[in-house]
Amino acid sequence: MNAKTVPARVLPFALIGLLALTGPPPGRSQSTTYYVATYGSDTTGDGSLMKPWATIEHALGAIPDGSTILVRPGTYNGRVRLQRVCTLGCTIRAEVPYQAALRNNDQVVTSFGNTSPAAGITFDGFDIAHVPGTRNPIVFHIDGGGNKAVHDIVIQNNVIHDSFDNDLLKINNSAVNITVQGNMFYNQTGSDEHMDINSEEFVTVQDNVFFNDFEGSGRVNDSSTSSFIVIKDSNGSRDAYLGSRNITVRRNVFLHWEGTTGHNFVLCGEDGTRNFEAFSVLIENNLMLGNSPFTMRAPFGVKGCKDVTFRNNTVSGDLPAVSYAFRLNDEKQNPPNQNILMYNNVWADPTGTMNDFDDTPFGQTASYVLSNNLYWNGGAAIPTDATDMINYTDDPARRVADPLLTNPAPAGTPRWNPATGTFADGSTTIRQVFLRLADTYGNAAAGSPLIDNADAAHAPADDIRGSARSARPDIGCYEIQ
Repeated sequence: MNAKTVPARVLPFALIGLLALTGPPPGRSQSTTYYVATYGSDTTGDGSLMKPWATIEHALGAIPDGSTILVRPGTYNGRVRLQRVCTLGCTIRAEVPYQAALRNNDQVVTSFGNTSPAAGITFDGFDIAHVPGTRNPIVFHIDGGGNKAVHDIVIQNNVIHDSFDNDLLKINNSAVNITVQGNMFYNQTGSDEHMDINSEEFVTVQDNVFFNDFEGSGRVNDSSTSSFIVIKDSNGSRDAYLGSRNITVRRNVFLHWEGTTGHNFVLCGEDGTRNFEAFSVLIENNLMLGNSPFTMRAPFGVKGCKDVTFRNNTVSGDLPAVSYAFRLNDEKQNPPNQNILMYNNVWADPTGTMNDFDDTPFGQTASYVLSNNLYWNGGAAIPTDATDMINYTDDPARRVADPLLTNPAPAGTPRWNPATGTFADGSTTIRQVFLRLADTYGNAAAGSPLIDNADAAHAPADDIRGSARSARPDIGCYEIQ
């Protein structure tokens, strides 16, 4: 179809003069962009660049639906409450990425459905952390109020770091349609997580970078922290959901473990409840790197869950780990796991120090599939254990071969440095950090046995970069060009 040129509408001179004198008609905004600045005022400001408001919270309540709030560089102390239903969508964005720092000695950003419903909000580009020494839990908290009162929230392109009490990000109590994408997470506190997805539906976690680097924040690593992501249900039937469901964790990079020997990069289920804690969970196209001297339990774990698919993930490096690949078990009142599906994954230790492949006690997983995965232990034998229900030899289409991946030992920790305006690897954006890690450690050399050898029927349509996979897809997270 050929493009058609539409002539501009011509207004009568009298109307043009009237608009010049009076502004736009009542109810119509002259601009859909408003400003917040450290030098602004919620009393005398009007949200313009010349007269900005002082707080995000005030701005969100004042703007027309469909508008954007640009937050100018500086440090903003106190809590940011997201209390607004934006039918057309409202965006709150740092004017210069990561140069608007949000700090508090309590929760920094919250949306509580039992206080006020919230929907249609995108939160973009901030540096968000506790004030050092904080003794109040959680940095960023989304709580659905038990009745889905908070929904359709996007948290993207933020550096969320250094909780001094509990989780970095908690999404719980029946919030719905929450997307967490393109962020960087590091340094929670205690037996808690980077992200706690708890009694939820339709949560998507994609394109993020997760690691810990306590020393880089001037903190002592006591190896007490828990999983980077946990998906579970702690409150049983006391809200709209019994068990988290329809959760997707895809296209993320996990590296530099500094937690306990009992936890995971990604864990489904944790609290030992009598119901399935999570179901309909998809974990795909993730890159999990071993570049730390601290021992984890296993990169992936399932406790009392069903219908969990783990496909086209790449686990590479000397983790080290009690179990190199996964742990499937139940605890306390958990029912046995059901229908745990593992296709097209890479488990590759280039150092040959893998001494236990998995931990799968008999009787604690009712059904599973292990198929078409690649295994490598630096040329040494892949370990087997008669006390485990699953061994790599149970994979009928297994490949044991060197995947020709780069050893991730020198990967480092790409933390944000506000003084230089760059990340530790020299990148200026989280996306640049992400792509450098994916391209360096997910992409195999020419001639890799990963190429064209995935089971296409159980492979995702894209890879870790979001690139389309071919009709003959590759094993692991990266579609090799």
